[in-house]
Amino acid sequence: MIRFSLKCSHNHSFDSWFQSSEAFEKLVKAGMLTCVECGDCAVEKSLMAPKISTQTPSENPALSAPMSEAERNLAKIKQEIEANSDYVGMNFAHEARAMHSGESPNRAIYGEAKAEEAKALIDEGIPVAPLPFVPKRQTN
Repeated sequence: MIRFSLKCSHNHSFDSWFQSSEAFEKLVKAGMLTCVECGDCAVEKSLMAPKISTQTPSENPALSAPMSEAERNLAKIKQEIEANSDYVGMNFAHEARAMHSGESPNRAIYGEAKAEEAKALIDEGIPVAPLPFVPKRQTN
């Protein structure tokens, strides 16, 4: 595995891991790499330097701890949604329709839906939005 520092045409910088340099090139040519901030497909390698840690192992932060301000904000949003909404799993589309039609009481829900189901909900005028995280039960 190799980690590359990347940037998009809007000058957003981010890092990502790849199986090899060839794997990176293949993904770029296929248009399968996008900027984590703006979604731009014009991604390229930026100037990189080897990372040499000067910290002792006890000073290294936990890998599960958010590092950047964006990660901390996303963790806060996730915590708020999980604390104030009902997780309905793969029944999301069914539950959203039931609330929209008045068959069940309105409440904040989150869950999972296939792309076709989400599109159908939007086409039916049911307000839905994708969340930028996976539910707790699906993380390793």
